[in-house]
Amino acid sequence: MLILLPPSEGKAAPRRGRPVDLHALSSPELTETRAEIMSTLGHLCAERPDAAAKALGLGPTQADEIQRNATLPDAPAAPARMVYTGVLFDALGLPTLTSAAAARARRWLLIVSGLWGVLRTTDRIPAYRLGGGVNLPGVGSLASRWKAPLAQTIPHAAGRGLVVDLRSGTYDAFWRPSGNLAERTVKVRVLHEHDGKRTVVSHHNKATKGLLTRALLDDGGTPRRPAELAELVGSLGWKTELAEPARSGRTWTLDVIVSEVPTSA
Repeated sequence: MLILLPPSEGKAAPRRGRPVDLHALSSPELTETRAEIMSTLGHLCAERPDAAAKALGLGPTQADEIQRNATLPDAPAAPARMVYTGVLFDALGLPTLTSAAAARARRWLLIVSGLWGVLRTTDRIPAYRLGGGVNLPGVGSLASRWKAPLAQTIPHAAGRGLVVDLRSGTYDAFWRPSGNLAERTVKVRVLHEHDGKRTVVSHHNKATKGLLTRALLDDGGTPRRPAELAELVGSLGWKTELAEPARSGRTWTLDVIVSEVPTSA
């Protein structure tokens, strides 16, 4: 099973540690693209900070983010599980997993990123600022730049297993499954139900996806089909509705319906 996660905007900057080694990251076929984007981002932030702020959508009080991006090759790095913060990753709690669940996280989780393409939880990275929706001067749309490389990397990582897609809309554009792989990919949506109406609420969405991922890692079950995933998620305490693809070559959709954010699965 492969679980696709979005990154987080918030990151904990490592205080010490050797810098990132691009050649040591997983998915080495992405090294050239990673180097291109990191170099372009670094030069933009160092030489044209005003243009960088505009491209990255940063305000006057976020100049430290620009400076951080300008020094990425030399900045201390740490495992991605320690760097990514925010609602989803706080709910997931990667640093507090049991040894068995942490081993599953290393095998099952793939974090989609505008800078790195995809990462495993053990990949050592510095804190950075680069949202997936950025059009980076000198590179262009990050989604467009990553589409071809990830078309090879993610299917290889998925193998013959089920893909559980928890990415946000921004990162959906980085990779879209097709053919047989699409038919064993389940797009998970979190819907907040109140007074008979269902809506998407950002906090509920992120927190529930984090808690759901943790529950799957703790449980250790390996569903092979979308229906088995829906059954497992239901057994872990969530109300679910599974929808078949509209036609061949499209993904399944699993709606997780919540009335409030649970504190545990």
